[in-house]
Amino acid sequence: MENYSIDGTQKTPTIYFDLAKGELSISGSSIPENSVDFYKPLIAALDTYIAAPKPKTLASFNMRYFNTSSSKRILDIFKKLEVLNRGGTSVVTINWVYEDDDDDMLEAGEDYQSVVDLPFVMVPVKI
Repeated sequence: MENYSIDGTQKTPTIYFDLAKGELSISGSSIPENSVDFYKPLIAALDTYIAAPKPKTLASFNMRYFNTSSSKRILDIFKKLEVLNRGGTSVVTINWVYEDDDDDMLEAGEDYQSVVDLPFVMVPVKI
């Protein structure tokens, strides 16, 4: 399995998906021109991974900001991970990293947690 990675910009997050280890990391801001096109390769990599997952999968989200369009794509990612977790082929954990004074980002993580059936770990960090 190949890894999937993309360097972040001011408008797009840094994404690193180590399929061999079962570790996904998304960090930065997400306000791409077209979120469907931007996240499509990651969704494809998730589909590849779901076909032969590791026993444990860790997905870490360290978002500074994301727009409404990106929030839908993030939910799509969570839904893929939810299917993987529910299927029993991999135990999935979500680390939702946020600045300890960013109540909006904490609330966003809590909103996702209430919508999908995945274990979230809220990780406050001091900046």
